[in-house]
Amino acid sequence: MGMRTEKKEEGIPKKNLMKMGDFRNRDLGDSFLDHKKELQSMILSRLDLSREVPDEEIKDIIDELIIAQSKKLFLSLNDRGKLRQELFYSIRKLDILQALVDDAEVTEIMVNGTDEIFIERNGQITGSGMRFESKEKLEDVIQRIAAGCNRTVNEASPIVDARLENGSRVNVVLSPVALNGPILTIRRFPDMPMGMELLKELGSITEEADLFLKKLVRAKYNIFISGGTGSGKTTFLNALSTYIPQDERIITIEDNAELQIKNIPNIVRMETRNANVEGCRPISIRDLIRTSLRMRPDRIIVGEVRGGEAIDMMQCLNTGHDGSMSTGHANSSKDMLSRLETMILMGMELPLAAIRQQIASGLDIIIHLGRLRDKSRKVLEISEIEGVEGDEIKMRTLYSFQEEGETENGKVRGALVKRGELKDERKLKTAGIVL
Repeated sequence: MGMRTEKKEEGIPKKNLMKMGDFRNRDLGDSFLDHKKELQSMILSRLDLSREVPDEEIKDIIDELIIAQSKKLFLSLNDRGKLRQELFYSIRKLDILQALVDDAEVTEIMVNGTDEIFIERNGQITGSGMRFESKEKLEDVIQRIAAGCNRTVNEASPIVDARLENGSRVNVVLSPVALNGPILTIRRFPDMPMGMELLKELGSITEEADLFLKKLVRAKYNIFISGGTGSGKTTFLNALSTYIPQDERIITIEDNAELQIKNIPNIVRMETRNANVEGCRPISIRDLIRTSLRMRPDRIIVGEVRGGEAIDMMQCLNTGHDGSMSTGHANSSKDMLSRLETMILMGMELPLAAIRQQIASGLDIIIHLGRLRDKSRKVLEISEIEGVEGDEIKMRTLYSFQEEGETENGKVRGALVKRGELKDERKLKTAGIVL
């Protein structure tokens, strides 16, 4: 068995071994899995669960048991090291997913039941070659994640959003909603927030458009970022927030805390709460927006607007909280306006004319992001809200992405092109900023 394992590793660079998946359980056969389960049980039986067990103590127990069982396992020193890591991850971390969570190149982890785990790396989705040893193990990992951020997920409440310690966004769907087993999706964010300089290097935005947006942020224009799933809305909002003056007081409101605003000392971060088994009532984004108004904010940043909280957001923008920002899902800038109308109606019964007036007077700028066919993320459009004309909100395109073909390797060439001048410069003049 040991000779067969070493042969399979020939030609594989050591740095790629962990990226291939778990300890290649399938290569080593069912007997290895049995030994692994046995070791897991032995480790758990020796832990004193009445107290907080430090990581080093767990590692010492693992080392002791592996040495004691080494004659049964017939493993090389390299494989023993990987087994040690796997056992530790299964007890204290996220089992086989931990190596992926720690991999800086992986941006998305998609678990479709126990046997299908896909990852996104460098914009490409591929199979990971990994699988959970059982449904129970996957459910244990899910419960560990939920408990870590005080969330409850079960058959009665089968859908939950959560986050990991490193800030990664997590979505869980269980039966009876999920038909092919527990579904777990992890969106991993960079350890360091991606700034505008890097976005410019990647071609997501031009120098000219960046300077333009910098002036608008400093002048306290109300900005809304739209885009589809995975278009980079949160990343762009983080980058844009670096232009907020450091002497301002910022309130951030999110379903799950994802924003990484580092440059503002006076910042208050708030997160919604679901109802739990202890009887605690839920706290919604609407609740937090209303609370934030009594906290003397200079700006309010709502991570994402999804429903009835849109009316509260618009009321904030229309009551003197200039410079506020938010994001939302949409296929275009025009579509985002329509979605905002719908979301406001979810929160309050108002005539459409009044809703459109609220949006037009509250929002100044919409930035639309998109993901092109080469998987690159770009700013596709920057538009100014001009007001209401007839029965629709009038927009003025300031910048739009112009495609110029493809490179030999299939990369889309193009850049943001200026299409028009900003019409409403009142906030710029008040701030003493010249375009």
